[in-house]
Amino acid sequence: MKPSLPVRPPATGHEARKQRADGAEARAHLLLAALRLFAERGFAKTSTREIAQAAGVNLAAISYYFGDKAGLYKAVFTEPLGKPCDDISRYQPAHLSLREALGGFVSGFLQPLKQGELARQFTRLHFREMLEPTGLWAEQMDSHIKPAHAALVEVLCRHLGVPKADDDLQRLAFSITGLAMQMYVSHDVMQAVRPQLIASPKAIDLFADRMVDFAEAMVSVERTRRATLPPLKKNKP
Repeated sequence: MKPSLPVRPPATGHEARKQRADGAEARAHLLLAALRLFAERGFAKTSTREIAQAAGVNLAAISYYFGDKAGLYKAVFTEPLGKPCDDISRYQPAHLSLREALGGFVSGFLQPLKQGELARQFTRLHFREMLEPTGLWAEQMDSHIKPAHAALVEVLCRHLGVPKADDDLQRLAFSITGLAMQMYVSHDVMQAVRPQLIASPKAIDLFADRMVDFAEAMVSVERTRRATLPPLKKNKP
């Protein structure tokens, strides 16, 4: 009879903490390497072997932490910068003034830009997903983008005294979102034309403050426009 191999006791104390830290670091390296490669080449043209090599980890780590390539892609698509709906609490509460609500919306939207190159890669990945869809964009639309938009519409309805959002209020919501979104779309242009506007977290915060001014002006214009509309004609019996 062969002697049984000794069973290694589970790690405790310092060793256990070190293993968790090493695991978290390996997972983070995989996310960053995959983000860069997926953003550059897309899902189909990026292999797990390339990702593992770029991250400096064993290929089996992808299976361990993410299940498979699709699981890794989904994590890369949603985790690095957070999700839009995660910031809804910044601007939806009813006790907030209009400026506070707009400030919460804009600052939450622009916060990821403070991560520099990571935000640029994340933006490229999302545009690539729209051009070469894997299904995640549609999922993101339903689970994150639509709820965030609905929350902004609710805020605008409340502050404009509109009981139910109409097309003009939807236009206003999209226009305010567009102010913030163009920071991502036009990032390279701003970097070339006026880099100091986005050169530091402080610069981005100042841009956010100005953007809230612009958004408040847009809401004011819509409020004035609605106040000057002729009353609806009553239906004749």
